[in-house]
Amino acid sequence: MSRNDICLLLGATGVGKTLLLKRLQKLSLQGLGELESPPSTLPTVGTNLTDLTLKKKKKVTLRELGGCMGPIWPSYFKDCSSVIFMVDSANIVQISSSCIQLLSVLSAEPLRSASVLILFNKRDLPCTMSLIEIKSLFRMDDIIASATQPITTLELSARSGQGLQEVLSWLESIIIK
Repeated sequence: MSRNDICLLLGATGVGKTLLLKRLQKLSLQGLGELESPPSTLPTVGTNLTDLTLKKKKKVTLRELGGCMGPIWPSYFKDCSSVIFMVDSANIVQISSSCIQLLSVLSAEPLRSASVLILFNKRDLPCTMSLIEIKSLFRMDDIIASATQPITTLELSARSGQGLQEVLSWLESIIIK
């Protein structure tokens, strides 16, 4: 497996990474049909590997690293070519620590040219801030200006399915085959 095929899925505990994996897997297999009710998930301790088959027979492996594994995330950086970083946009307390985590990911040498997707998840909840508020709190403009990587940001609700197709489209656009 070449490093081009591995996308790391990172983010704090409880941001929705495992649900996103399950949703994307179903979507890549069955297409945009009726989404069933969200499957139950448990906090990931360790890693989850999920293979997705994209359009034009492109394949990508998503490697989810549990939020509790933050200190050892860097040991996985050299094996990947892209990163999806998830943020729980309903958890205001977690936003600043997520921002710090993201900055350490972006400044890591092995990821200097990785494609990065930042997902603001849980947009279906009534208590989320507007995207403008979150991006301001997250200092998104400063992060994008100082990063060496191409950065894309998307709003998402892994629970409702909003934004899932855009995530698959982003993956298709960065996988070179």
